Parts: sequence; structure tokens; C-alpha cells
Amino acid sequence: MIEFLHPPEPGSPRPFSRVAKAGGLVFVSGHSAPHDPARGIHRGATAAEETRNALHHIASLLAEAGSSLERVVQVTMLITDRADYAECNAEYVRHFPQGLPARHTALFGVPTEARVGFAAIALA
Repeated sequence: MIEFLHPPEPGSPRPFSRVAKAGGLVFVSGHSAPHDPARGIHRGATAAEETRNALHHIASLLAEAGSSLERVVQVTMLITDRADYAECNAEYVRHFPQGLPARHTALFGVPTEARVGFAAIALA
């Protein structure tokens, strides 16, 4: 059985669920830090702040699905600029003090101004 959390509305320009649960695993789609200036929510002024805010967002999605960053087994880190790699890594490791999950990193480009985003797979 597959459970989809936050499925898209019909016709959504983002045709994916934020989170899916199946086989004892939680799959979190790629997300950058939330950004909604009208509500006073900003991604962050630096790559490190964006990394921190994006991982807090991933953590909240995992919690909603009954998991946590401590149960993450694999992460995809998406960055837009190679120059941010070291700064993103320095912040990233702070969020996994129990041990670093398997990870791959890819350069990406999406129609946002985000510098970094993450997808994750965790134990339910």
C-alpha cells in the first residue's frame, strides 16, 4: 500500500506529492526552503541559511509522516552553484549528528531563486 501526503491539486504546475509512504519507508520529494515574502517567510540570505531552512522543512515533512532526520538513510542535495557546495556541506553536517546518510549531489535549475534543495528517503 502507498500513502500519498499532500498530493497535488488537479492541474497543479507541481505534479507530485510532497511525501509518499510505502514499504516501511518515507520518500520526501525535493524541496527548497519555504519562501513567502507576503507572510514574512524568506529562504535565507546565504547558502547556509537556505540549507538550514530547507532541512527544517524536510524535517517537518518527515515528522508529519512519522519519521525524522535521524531516520534518513539517503539524501539528494540539489544546488544551483558549485561555489555554494562547501557552505552547504558545512551546514548540512550539523543536521545529522548521529551519522551521515548516503547522499548524492546534483546541480539543478528550477523556476525559483532557491540555491539549494533536498529530497530524502527515511525509515517510517
